[in-house]
Amino acid sequence: MTWRMPHEGDRHECLWLAWPTQGYTLGDTAEDAETARRTWAAVANAAAGFEPVRVVVHPRDAAVAPRYLDPQIELFEREIDDAWIRDTGPTFVRDDAGSFGAVTWVFNGWGQQDWATWDLDAQVGPAVAAWAGAERVDSTLVNEGGGIHVDGLGTVLVTETVQLDPGRNPGLSRADVEAELARTIGATDVIWLPRGLTRDSDTYGTRGHVDIVATIPSPGRVLLHDQRDAAHPDHAVTAEIRSVLSAARDARGQPFEIVDLPAPSVLKDDGGFVDFSYVNHVLVNGGVVACAFDDPRDADAVAILRDAYPGREVVALDARPLFERGGGIHCITQQQPARP
Repeated sequence: MTWRMPHEGDRHECLWLAWPTQGYTLGDTAEDAETARRTWAAVANAAAGFEPVRVVVHPRDAAVAPRYLDPQIELFEREIDDAWIRDTGPTFVRDDAGSFGAVTWVFNGWGQQDWATWDLDAQVGPAVAAWAGAERVDSTLVNEGGGIHVDGLGTVLVTETVQLDPGRNPGLSRADVEAELARTIGATDVIWLPRGLTRDSDTYGTRGHVDIVATIPSPGRVLLHDQRDAAHPDHAVTAEIRSVLSAARDARGQPFEIVDLPAPSVLKDDGGFVDFSYVNHVLVNGGVVACAFDDPRDADAVAILRDAYPGREVVALDARPLFERGGGIHCITQQQPARP
């Protein structure tokens, strides 16, 4: 049996989210909690206009979440630590014989970060796999859904600072990681980017998830986060990643067309240099749910996304509350592809 992770643009059965329940994600005040709930709900409700949506809710929020969510959204109760289901949930895969699987990675709080808790979230992947009726494909690799992007043909983008992170997979080599990605998601060509964005590599980041810096909208094309201001440290990150992608070949042996997705014009917030990124969008059936930042470049980003995903409606939502908490729209969602 050969499992393969479909491209995110393939038809979905549904989209999964998890509901913010505690800690830094929910915030310290009632106002913070309201902002978090409205922001997560905005993404869920927008996606529900395109496809079924399922939300994992901690039992203590079972009466709260429905006040914010579209009534057609299905809720699944389970104790959780956090609300970043791209990373805590499974990665869905299919095979040519018609089987439907879910890769359950090991989740350890983004490399055992001292601010994270993950005892409950480490079991979210198996729980979602069971709810989805998928065959479990258990992995010993510490990995998160935000750390991989695929073209559906065997190409996968990763970053050295995530899969080779000593806090995640001490002692594993590139070859070890590549072998496990081949077994679990059908990766035949692994493209190793050197790192992710600067803020995402700071204390409260993921240590460099790929889904904030580059994605494959279709085979042979890459959308690259393009920080054009030399005053921002991500200017150097963009140059470094562009160099790697320019020399790379995909699973078909073809070079990539690199499409620049300009970073927002804002450079800093109260926490320093921002990692605001339009790359961190999610595809849904017939649409794209994209990040906006009340920035002059929002309209340019929407236009580029429309061109990258012809025939899809682009819905842009204010993602600043998500980025303030450490992620974006792609980070709080996980697609479940249609069954073979």
